Amino acid sequence: YLGEVNFIDGLAKAPADFGETGDYGEWKPIEYSGSYGTNGFYLPFKQDYTVEGFSTVIYTGNGGTQYIGGTGFQPDFTWIKKRNGSDNHALYNSLTSTSNYLRSNTTDSERTNGQLSFKTDGFLLSNGDGSWNASNTYVAWNWDMGGSNASNTTGSINSTVRANPSYGQSVVSWTGTGANATIGHGLSSAPELILLKNRDEAQNWGVFHKDLNDGTNAGQYNLYLNIANGEASGEGFWNNTIPASDVFSVGSVTGANGNADKMIAYCFHSVSGYSSIGSYTGNASTTGPSVTTGFRPAFVIAKKETTGSWFMYDNTRSPTNTIETALMADNTGSESYVGTTGKINFNDNGFQIKASNGDVNANNVKYRYMAFADKREYAYWLDQSG
Repeated sequence: YLGEVNFIDGLAKAPADFGETGDYGEWKPIEYSGSYGTNGFYLPFKQDYTVEGFSTVIYTGNGGTQYIGGTGFQPDFTWIKKRNGSDNHALYNSLTSTSNYLRSNTTDSERTNGQLSFKTDGFLLSNGDGSWNASNTYVAWNWDMGGSNASNTTGSINSTVRANPSYGQSVVSWTGTGANATIGHGLSSAPELILLKNRDEAQNWGVFHKDLNDGTNAGQYNLYLNIANGEASGEGFWNNTIPASDVFSVGSVTGANGNADKMIAYCFHSVSGYSSIGSYTGNASTTGPSVTTGFRPAFVIAKKETTGSWFMYDNTRSPTNTIETALMADNTGSESYVGTTGKINFNDNGFQIKASNGDVNANNVKYRYMAFADKREYAYWLDQSG
């Protein structure tokens, strides 16, 4: 077990710079106080379990029970996708049941043959139907949705909520009534993006984004997470109402509030320095639009206002400033090298589209996005030497 690593570049140091003899003749470490040189670094390997919002981990499946660590916190919402082959997405949460999951790319009702247990620094997989087959590679995007479940009686339907107001994210469950209704979301500000699914029936995912129809009457419109269709109106997901600071509205349609059906929603709003939900307008140039988020993104998902897939990028699968691999939330496809067709740059203050392809940068076309920072203080790629 490694306690820490000091890598000193271009300097010769003695053992006494790093340790000393203790009272019983043992050798014990001391804090190094010298220079690290030009390219030196310090890795403390420090356990860090504070609430930190979002992180990405990658792993290779073993076909059986397997612990996946390194998330930096105990997740409440984990989204898994195979990278090296075609397979369904798998979305788990700690609010409802970790034995069940939904697929972002289908209308399917909740699947009951998976098993995921959330742990202090990751999750344990066992007995699944494809989320961790041996020798396949996977990515898992993880969110901290708060420490415990709570009953919420704010809306016209009582809901059960796991909420993290500091990071502007919550997961909400309720039993549908088949009528127009309001649902308490547990956050301190109105959600700007909602992913909603009927868990009991084969129905489309409904997506609310604050900029639908360019922000005009956004509650009358929706996107679909499971299909590449453009913005739709008249589907009745949000009862023609934008979310409020305490509730969001749902219509009477089965996909939004099916009678006696179990429903679930993932709610998000922007938080300074952590998350950004907004839009950009394409220009069909390889020097595409720059988006200011106020932080270096670790994850971006973007969708065209017209027909086009949901592009998903992260800096764990592609740990460079230029991200050239993407997955699609609405299909089973393997990780794709997008290169000139979908390349994106992550920078210290946001991201820039670096491709002229219409999927991410058609001229004068709007794109809706959601971006998150990775707030872990310690990760394998994060140098702490300063």
